[in-house]
Amino acid sequence: MTTLLDPTSERSPVARERLARPASLEGLTVGLLDISKPRGDIFLNRIEERLTGIGAHVKRYSKPTFTKPAPVDLRHEIATECQVVIEALAD
Repeated sequence: MTTLLDPTSERSPVARERLARPASLEGLTVGLLDISKPRGDIFLNRIEERLTGIGAHVKRYSKPTFTKPAPVDLRHEIATECQVVIEALAD
């Protein structure tokens, strides 16, 4: 069993099942979320190159600041436009 902790609300963790991973990313829309830490964009640029090389469609998003959770409207936009999301952490 894997335990995932939500750093925004550890006082009352919610039990969630993990979604199954897709067999392939080819043809899927992958969201790349830059959390606005230094050099995260460099990491995501390389990931985007690799994803487009295997036939995935890529959409880029950015949080206004890494110190707070992504705004609700941004999370909704990503959830409605993408099947998979990669979040960049860097420094």
